[in-house]
Amino acid sequence: MVSHSFLLEQGRWRLEGNWLERSNPPIALTGRIIVAWGQDNWYSMVTKLTFPNRERQEITCQYRGRLDGGERQYTFVLQHSELGRVEGEGWITPAAIVQRYWTLNDKQRRSGFETLTRLDTGKYAISGGMMAGLHLTSAMDATLILQYS
Repeated sequence: MVSHSFLLEQGRWRLEGNWLERSNPPIALTGRIIVAWGQDNWYSMVTKLTFPNRERQEITCQYRGRLDGGERQYTFVLQHSELGRVEGEGWITPAAIVQRYWTLNDKQRRSGFETLTRLDTGKYAISGGMMAGLHLTSAMDATLILQYS
């Protein structure tokens, strides 16, 4: 089994990649992610995604979840700057971390997903998207690099 450094360990991560929306060219994307662990197997994660050329507003996310040691599945709640209050679940596979989330009380039935594939110690490829109903509304592909733990 691969040893994951993202999510399972505290750390500060830098994100660089692309954001895509229907019928638009890719937009450059940068960001920061901070993962912190507290007592009783609770973690918090703060994400800030920015668009250097200001083509769209930044996206911020505040996660809180619980992952018991040795478990491969976890749940979380999330406050998302565009989606509002969100719930989600994640699975830890040998080579990747897969997350799915959905909005609460949302008539548009918005949801999203992310896959974080471990490339090396302290380096991940992340891809994901957001959906409204059955339609993909945006996608992201980026690289995450550990800055320090």
